Amino acid sequence: MGLIKSRAEIELMRESGRIVAKTLRICSEHIKPGVTPKELNDLADQLIREEGGIPSFLGYRGFPASACISVNETVVHGIPTGVPLKEGDIISLDLGVVKDGWHGDGAWTYPVGKVSPEASRLMRVTKEALMQGISKAKPGNRIGDIASTIQKYCENAGYGVVRELVGHGIGTHLHEEPHNIPNFGKAGKGDLLREGMTICIEPMINEGTYKVVTLPDNWTLNTADGKLSAHFEHAIAITKDGPEILTKE
Repeated sequence: MGLIKSRAEIELMRESGRIVAKTLRICSEHIKPGVTPKELNDLADQLIREEGGIPSFLGYRGFPASACISVNETVVHGIPTGVPLKEGDIISLDLGVVKDGWHGDGAWTYPVGKVSPEASRLMRVTKEALMQGISKAKPGNRIGDIASTIQKYCENAGYGVVRELVGHGIGTHLHEEPHNIPNFGKAGKGDLLREGMTICIEPMINEGTYKVVTLPDNWTLNTADGKLSAHFEHAIAITKDGPEILTKE
């Protein structure tokens, strides 16, 4: 069962989420051909600390950076490199922030310069799937209602829905109950959603197969067929009036 937060605790999480959103926005303004993921990581680290936060990811289970930065066929958990971005790439920035003991977590995928229509469509559908999933995050629904909505939306568009990685609960820990919020499943199944739960919904959607491979660094996950992947994530609170997005300015 998910951990229930008070309104005051949710407000503290909203502040961490605001820092996530602001950092993503400012970093996105620096995305262009020639910029390196390492430079974006360093900027994110600086921005988070200027707001009084601490990067949640840095050192988490040994992760060596403040941001997960994933380019093109990398699905998630990309370690920022010094390889310059190229026109037509797509890049996802995934950030976690902890402030006053409460975490925020969010991700967005961006174009690098002018991208192909296929890349634009993948990003658009994945973002729309996130919002469709969020719309189901209401008291009385179940996790499967979120999961099945995302799966149907993306598979109807011809995409692969990653199985190995899922969303999660969030609060005083970066990952907490409910630990498993997949982007695939059956409506009416899974844990019951209750007022006061705070969760991260994060569709990871592939242009081709849903299968992924782990690189030798034991972090980076790529699409098994080398095709593109997109990732969008919001932290939300489940309230009596429906879902509230916490990762926004």
